[in-house]
Amino acid sequence: MNAQPVTASAVRDLFDRIAPVYDTINHQLSGGLHRVWKQMAVTWSQVQPGHTCLDVCCGSGDLALLLAERVGPTGQVYGLDFAAAQLAIAQQRAENHWPPLSIQWLAGDALALPFPEAHFDAITMGYGLRNLTDIPLGLRELHRVLKPGATAAILDFHQPRQPWMQQFQHWYLNQVVVPTAARHGLTAEYAYIALSLERFPQGPEQVAIAQAAGFGQGVHYPVAGGLMGVLVVTR
Repeated sequence: MNAQPVTASAVRDLFDRIAPVYDTINHQLSGGLHRVWKQMAVTWSQVQPGHTCLDVCCGSGDLALLLAERVGPTGQVYGLDFAAAQLAIAQQRAENHWPPLSIQWLAGDALALPFPEAHFDAITMGYGLRNLTDIPLGLRELHRVLKPGATAAILDFHQPRQPWMQQFQHWYLNQVVVPTAARHGLTAEYAYIALSLERFPQGPEQVAIAQAAGFGQGVHYPVAGGLMGVLVVTR
């Protein structure tokens, strides 16, 4: 089955709908491992104390919060997403954090980032690249706003290369993910994951697209047997 094109507004509406249970379902489905994968992405971004950083497609704020802990009081983090319901949850989580964190939350489009060229010391993106309607443009925007020599780390789901892992992923999506989502009345929203994976480039293709977008260095790290992966690119 070929995946049909999905509009940006449809993706935004989907993430607004799942926002109230997004964190709960992520934790249940990953057994808490999503926190480990996100820490890996933050580490690979090479963020340091005092840096100015951006988390694109920030969702409910996990990566932005981790970045803010790393940059400390002398740094600054921006969390950007186009789903208002997700941003509201992220902002509430940050307000409840102690000590306070230096984060600004912005509604915005990953394909037209509202920042000047060469502005950020590090960038992260978690489960966002796969949902962009124009992946090459999204990578060009990341390249544009990164400082020369700075790094972006992009975490996402992937289709594994090994046939037995592909079978496991198919089983897991249909027998675990969708039924879990169904208990929250979100069957169609989580069935979308399988469709999005069909059109998502594999790791080597992502590296090639990133290099075409201007990145001088790029490597893709498979995670969890290839079910996840982190694309690390340096301007």
